[in-house]
Amino acid sequence: MRSHALVLFLFTLHKTHTHTQMRGGILEVLLVNAEGIRHTKLIGTQSYYVVIECGTQVHRSKVSSGEDDKAWWNEKFLFELPMSDWKNLTHLKIRIMDTEFLTDSAFIGETMIYLGGIVLEGAERDFIEIKPAPYNVVLEDDTYEGQIKIGIKFIANVRINGNRLKSHPNSCR
Repeated sequence: MRSHALVLFLFTLHKTHTHTQMRGGILEVLLVNAEGIRHTKLIGTQSYYVVIECGTQVHRSKVSSGEDDKAWWNEKFLFELPMSDWKNLTHLKIRIMDTEFLTDSAFIGETMIYLGGIVLEGAERDFIEIKPAPYNVVLEDDTYEGQIKIGIKFIANVRINGNRLKSHPNSCR
């Protein structure tokens, strides 16, 4: 089923590409906060960070202390989505981690956001923005606990130039 959805996504994307001469685009991810997530520490304050993956591109957030069952980041991350690599860029994988003293970080949970519809509509309009919305956090045992709030922008036909976007009326600065 998943491979069928990928083939349909790529076919539709190819049709859109041949019609609009799309060259790719920029995906901006706004990591806002998380709440109601599982605590792994028995003593001490929670300190969370997030790893966001899109294809082979990976970004890590700053560490945020978890106070009152909420962790705050308010960070933006840019992913370049070249047309040549779109078959590998079907989703965002967002993992919440808890830093541990003297050991590896502990996995809290993850969220997957599928990009097919976002990219297709953004390609047609040259721009799409999804206001920050809560997504369920999936634990290792496939149950849900807590939510992470994420906002997304896609801007078609632009590239990252260093850390800045080339000029576009809807660019995320």
